[in-house]
Amino acid sequence: MISAFTFNTSQRIIFENGAASALSRHASPLLGKRPLLVTDPGIVSLGLQEPCETSLRRAGCVVARFSDVSADPPRALVDKAIDAAKVHGATSVIGFGGGSSLDVAKLVALIARSGEDLDDAWGIGNAKGPRLPLILVPTTAGTGSEVTPISIITVGEEEKRGVVSPLLLPDLAVLDPLLTLGLPAPVTAATGIDAMVHAIEAYASKSANNNPLSRTLAVEALRLLGANIERAVLSPGDEDARGAMLLGSMLAGMAFANSPVAAVHALAYPLGGTFHVPHGLSNALVLPHVLAFNNAVAAQTYAEIAPVLFPDLAGIEAVAERAGQFAGRLAALSAKLGLQTRLRDVGIGEADLAKLASDAMKQTRLLVNNPRELAEADALAIYKAAL
Repeated sequence: MISAFTFNTSQRIIFENGAASALSRHASPLLGKRPLLVTDPGIVSLGLQEPCETSLRRAGCVVARFSDVSADPPRALVDKAIDAAKVHGATSVIGFGGGSSLDVAKLVALIARSGEDLDDAWGIGNAKGPRLPLILVPTTAGTGSEVTPISIITVGEEEKRGVVSPLLLPDLAVLDPLLTLGLPAPVTAATGIDAMVHAIEAYASKSANNNPLSRTLAVEALRLLGANIERAVLSPGDEDARGAMLLGSMLAGMAFANSPVAAVHALAYPLGGTFHVPHGLSNALVLPHVLAFNNAVAAQTYAEIAPVLFPDLAGIEAVAERAGQFAGRLAALSAKLGLQTRLRDVGIGEADLAKLASDAMKQTRLLVNNPRELAEADALAIYKAAL
């Protein structure tokens, strides 16, 4: 029997080489006359946004750019971006960049239009709306933020909080593989592993909304990501590999947007909040150790998807052995791609682990989805295994 479920995703999706340089054509009903483009200094230094802005100006738009987005964006930065939208009189918001830029753009579109207090919107289903028209253009293949109803922001010194609402799903997601061609190998690797984590956790999620659509999308995401991540890292100009990674990331985003992620993300967030480890790398550092912990109850689930990423594992019939090999092969893949594989490699020591474990337990929104119940002592043991 198929259980009842709800599935939400972005209203319209375009996948096309060069789509960002024709944004005015693709998004003309949404833009209005005064769009605000939200991005980061790295994008601007590379000029990636220029064809997009040129397209908008040729269509008669008065474009403003907010380009101060940083990794793990803090609350003050979001407030600054909202003020920029109000000063400009923004008629629409375009998020252009990695997950941080897209997450900030979502909240700008919401708060600049609705005027609600962000403090009242934290959590699941608390945003009121309405919002400004929202277009999201990812330049990395990892977060899947262009199809997720989630925005993650750093509050205070270290804590990460999320707004989760279908209101944050964009009116249009534009996937242009050409925008990802210049991504450095470490970023390509880390964001690619991040997308794999989204698919793995969505497939295994204990959420009551885990559903056949999410599981199907997760499997296809893993097939695309597993077959192309090494090519994308080693041959950065390979347009086919880049396109496959971008599509795989989006499919994984669709999957976890509806069948939410769990303990890998819960344990990764404190690494970013406290030590500013990039999100994709944070996930990669704890992934194999969380899977090993979960294998006590989720071995069958992991054994089902293991051959999708690593086809040779199909030859291992024993469920427990295949699931164990899956965790080990993911750790080996990170190393092969040139990523750091131990917490000590990113400046984290044993004295830091107790606080990390305590902070991870604040991620109750995520921990409830984990296949195996996880206590603070378990989180500490996982961090020790990852050290």
